[in-house]
Amino acid sequence: MPRPPLPIGTYGKVRLYETASGWRATTKFRDFDGVTRTVERSGRTKAAAERNLKQAITERSKARVGTSIKPGTRFREVAELWIEEVRKKVDAGTRSPSTLEQYESNLKLHVLPALGELRVGQEVSVPTAEAFLQTLRTNKGLAVTKTARSVASGVMNYAVTHGALEFNPFRQTSRLEKRRRRERTRALTLDERVQWLDQLESDPKAVRWDLPDLSRFMLATGVRIGEALAVDWSEVDLEDGLVAVDHTVVRVKGRGLIRKSTKTEYGERTLPLCSWAVEMLRRRHEEAGRPATGPIFPDTLGGLRDPSNTRRVLRETRGSDGFAWVTSHVFRKRAATILDEAGLTARVLADQLGHSRPSMTQDVYMGRKAVSRRTAAALETALTSP
Repeated sequence: MPRPPLPIGTYGKVRLYETASGWRATTKFRDFDGVTRTVERSGRTKAAAERNLKQAITERSKARVGTSIKPGTRFREVAELWIEEVRKKVDAGTRSPSTLEQYESNLKLHVLPALGELRVGQEVSVPTAEAFLQTLRTNKGLAVTKTARSVASGVMNYAVTHGALEFNPFRQTSRLEKRRRRERTRALTLDERVQWLDQLESDPKAVRWDLPDLSRFMLATGVRIGEALAVDWSEVDLEDGLVAVDHTVVRVKGRGLIRKSTKTEYGERTLPLCSWAVEMLRRRHEEAGRPATGPIFPDTLGGLRDPSNTRRVLRETRGSDGFAWVTSHVFRKRAATILDEAGLTARVLADQLGHSRPSMTQDVYMGRKAVSRRTAAALETALTSP
């Protein structure tokens, strides 16, 4: 019976030979491509030669990605490596800084206290993962639990790709579903839209926070509030009635508010503006002294306005009678409803709103970036009767 091969990443018996200048240590090492190779090192003494050989083998082992993660490695240690990879993606611009903050917070508050000391390949099983998620959902709710599952699954997937275990147990857990379907938020009717703007125009605080014109802009474009607050005057073409939407405003710990590129290429789009939106922007441009750059909806110092604070002021000024249900997303929903009622295709709606592609066929054979002028024509009726 032939001798079984060395396990991957291990070496055989060390042999020592005296030479003219000292000692030579040699052994057989089975590399990570399955090939067994001779490794040797020299030293002035027998001990030095053996020590140099074992150091070379250690360095050879480290050269393989993931050899530092073993089945017995604690979850906490893998999490540190995984979150560092997320930080690198943020620096490269492929992940949002706000996503990193959310992951770091959830990891610290929920995931590590429950899983941190467990060994990834021996103790983090499917039943363990399922029990963790169900307990967290009972105590903290669905949103926190979904983020925790994304974080824990990311850590375990990192361990899988680095050879510590064969599969990710969090991918085998039951689906996290809403226990009760929330009532869908309705859109503002034409009378309600007019009444809403009248109410904001009469509220000094709402006017100071630009809520009337911000509402008009979101209604005319269907953009998210962070996207609206990120638009710069350099991205507005008042002559042709176009606005480029390719950034959003986020708050980053230690840096404050920043303009960051949208997550995906389909989030970058050029939107045509209806006539009343162009007139509103032209008025604001004149009042601001015709700036070449700067946010079209700035804070009191001319800088970026915080989306979270803006939403808070919107809640404070919307009143409790009739408009208590209104959020910034209602204007996006209303714009989408108007476009749908105008008979525009799903492709046009997706481009306008910056959603993912309806189908691969449409994505390949239809142009992107500039959205159809028909959207502006349809949104002309957003504040007036057809």
